[in-house]
Amino acid sequence: MTEYKDYGFHHNNATHNFGYQLKPLLGLLDKSKNKTIIDLGCGNGYLVNYLIELGYNAYGTDASEKGIALAKQTNADRFFVQDLSSDKLPALLQNIQFDTIISTEVIEHLYDPEGFVEFCRNAIQSGGEIIISTPYHGYLKNLVLSLFNKWDTHMDPFWLGGHIKLWSRKTLSRALTNKGFTIESFTGCGRIPYFWKSMIIKARLS
Repeated sequence: MTEYKDYGFHHNNATHNFGYQLKPLLGLLDKSKNKTIIDLGCGNGYLVNYLIELGYNAYGTDASEKGIALAKQTNADRFFVQDLSSDKLPALLQNIQFDTIISTEVIEHLYDPEGFVEFCRNAIQSGGEIIISTPYHGYLKNLVLSLFNKWDTHMDPFWLGGHIKLWSRKTLSRALTNKGFTIESFTGCGRIPYFWKSMIIKARLS
């Protein structure tokens, strides 16, 4: 059976999703509340390095050794290799009191998304916040994909490590509330409403 395939990052610049996600995501952060941030599935570290430039105390983990190596070129002590199927943060991060988790375009790749949300709950303090993005799916968008026969392209089964879960606002909200989070906001981003490329949900640990 094929083992984990590294995503294959080649630079530490913004990945395409930040072209439409960065501004709304930053709008959900408040330096008075979001003081110590961890980006789970940080990829090449672009977002963490950008947040550090803005004055946030931010760290990142990812399963991609190439991505983490690129991220460390800017802030070597802020990035760690981690398989998100594990149940603990890397040892050097376990004593840090994180009040905010960010995870962009990750949960759709995971076999056990509920386990991931449980992991997030255990990684932050009570009252902490999670900001999570994933490709948006809803009735109208799904209908158009069907009408124009675009599902084979949209959900390419030959993409190793590709999307294996489809999320709607309702299902992602339920995944969070089932683990003790309270939904605070929903933002669609990219394209016109209800045909969004992605959605961002912000939730607080009760």
